[in-house]
Amino acid sequence: MRKNIKISAAAAAVTALALGVTACGTASDPAKKTEGGKTDESKALVVAASPTPHGDILNYVKKELADKAGLKLEVKEFSDYVLPNTATQSGEVDANFFQHKPYLDDFNKKQKTDIVPVVNVELEPLALYSKKVKDLKELKAGQTVAVPNDTTNEGRALRLLADNGVIVLKDGVGTDAKLSDIKDKKGLEFKELEAATLPRALNDVDAAVINGNFAIQAKLKPAEDSLAIEKADGNPYANFLAVKKGNEKDPRVEKLAKLLNSDEVKKFIEDKYDGAVVPSFGPVK
Repeated sequence: MRKNIKISAAAAAVTALALGVTACGTASDPAKKTEGGKTDESKALVVAASPTPHGDILNYVKKELADKAGLKLEVKEFSDYVLPNTATQSGEVDANFFQHKPYLDDFNKKQKTDIVPVVNVELEPLALYSKKVKDLKELKAGQTVAVPNDTTNEGRALRLLADNGVIVLKDGVGTDAKLSDIKDKKGLEFKELEAATLPRALNDVDAAVINGNFAIQAKLKPAEDSLAIEKADGNPYANFLAVKKGNEKDPRVEKLAKLLNSDEVKKFIEDKYDGAVVPSFGPVK
C-alpha cells in the first residue's frame, strides 16, 4: 500500500473521472465478454498503479512472469490516489494496485463506489522525516510538522506521532484520528498537505510524515533517513490488488493475484527496496 489526497466532494470524483478517461484514452480496452459470457482472456489485463513501488512490481511481473503464466498485462501509472479508483469503477481499467483497506473503505463510502480487494501484496511503512532536526527530541514548540491530508493516512500519521511521543491523542481515538483529536500538540504546529507533495514540503517545514511510495520516489530511505517509522507486524495498511465488485473471478485477475504473491515477487521486493517496502502476502482482512 500502494500504496493518500482528500476526497470530500462528488465534484472531485467527476473531475477525476474525466481526467481518468483522458489518461487512459490510449489504453487497451478492458476485456469484453465472449458470447458464452466468459472473459476474453486474449485481451490484456489493464491495471492502474502508482509508479513506485506498485508500477515497478507490476512491470517486473509483466517482464519476468506474465508470459509464462499466459497473462497479457498492461500497466497504466497514475500519480494520485483518486484516478486509479475512478478508472476502475468506470471500466477504463480492469484493476488497480496502489491502496490499503482503510483508504478503500473510506473511498467507497464517500464516492458510492464498489471496488473490492483481491489479495495483499506489500506494505510501505509510513515514516517521519526532517531536513532540520536529526532526532525526535529536537522537535520543539513552534515548529511545524506536515501530515497527509486524506482521512485514513492523516490518522495513520497521527498514530505514528503519538506512538513515538511526539503528540498525545485523546483517549479511545483510533486510526481515523484528526487534528482535532490531538489532546496535547506539545506546542507543535501542523500543516495538512496532499500526500504526493509532502517530500517537496520538507524544505518548508520542520518535519513531515511521508507515505512509503512517495518517500522512495524522493530518494528517501525510510529505514535509514527517518526519525520514526511504522512497525510492519500487525499493520493494517498492506497494499493490494483491487477490482470492481464482480470481477474478482476474472481468470486474468486470478493469474495476476497468484503472480503477485509468488516467491519471485517476494524476492524482488526484498532485494529492490531494502526494507522500505516489505512483502505482505495473503488474504485481505
